Amino acid sequence: MRETSLSPDNFIHPLFVTFGKGVRKEIPSMPGCYQESVDRIVRHAKEISSLGIPAIILFGIPEHKDEKGSGAYDDHGVVQQAIRAVKNVVPDMFVITDVCLCEYTSHGHCGVVKNGAVLNDPSLELLAKEAVSHARAGADMVAPSDMMDGRVDAIRTALDEEGFADIPIMSYAAKYASAFYGPFREAAESTPQFGDRRAYQMDPANRREALKEVALDIEEGADIVMVKPALAYLDVIADVKAAFDVPVAAYNVSGEYSLVKAAGKLGWIDEQRVMMEILTSIRRAGADLILTYFAKEAVKILTT
Repeated sequence: MRETSLSPDNFIHPLFVTFGKGVRKEIPSMPGCYQESVDRIVRHAKEISSLGIPAIILFGIPEHKDEKGSGAYDDHGVVQQAIRAVKNVVPDMFVITDVCLCEYTSHGHCGVVKNGAVLNDPSLELLAKEAVSHARAGADMVAPSDMMDGRVDAIRTALDEEGFADIPIMSYAAKYASAFYGPFREAAESTPQFGDRRAYQMDPANRREALKEVALDIEEGADIVMVKPALAYLDVIADVKAAFDVPVAAYNVSGEYSLVKAAGKLGWIDEQRVMMEILTSIRRAGADLILTYFAKEAVKILTT
């Protein structure tokens, strides 16, 4: 009689790819998650595939950063190398890439910065170049997470012009300026060097604005829309699911993961039960896809 069900097909596993060889460095604030070099990412992708999880999303940590995040759209960058390597060894793995500049810029912001301000329009060209570079390397889907206005249209246009009209876009359409991102910024080495991201990410107090943002992204060509974070925004997930006839993704973010891991380690909660309750609540709210660091653990419970 259960109304809501979870399946391995609902999950997308995030991975952090870095430079070097043989690198597998655990992220202190995210137990069980790692920065991994391309060769280790391939091994990890094989493990994820063997569990029946159909998709991964790649986040890059370059060896060098600069003001314009040039490593993001370098055809020989770490993400581009990882895409090619994974698709060569695990061809059935659906590879999604994060399209943003924050991991690649020396200042840590998601776009071009001038005189201390993040410039929207000059950032669009670079984001489009990054998406095309990922598609050229073999990515199955691109996922812009920057929250610059008009970036879905810019990316769709660039992909179409370069012969990648069949590459879908999963847009971070309602991405809030959340305190739950702290561990991710350690993992991706993307903490802003000044200010914060509230100028271009959403106010956590705003609910109706999310529907406006999602509508704009769909109009610009988004195939899937995402709400991030998930747990503190279940109402927004439900609103988006009810209002739009497109697949809805939700990101069970690093802070949500780390809270459960920390409390579980201290014995304050039943970690596995809390994990499954959270994932079920995200699914119940209306998410078709869940990006989560719990993916492997959850699938093992679902399939035993």
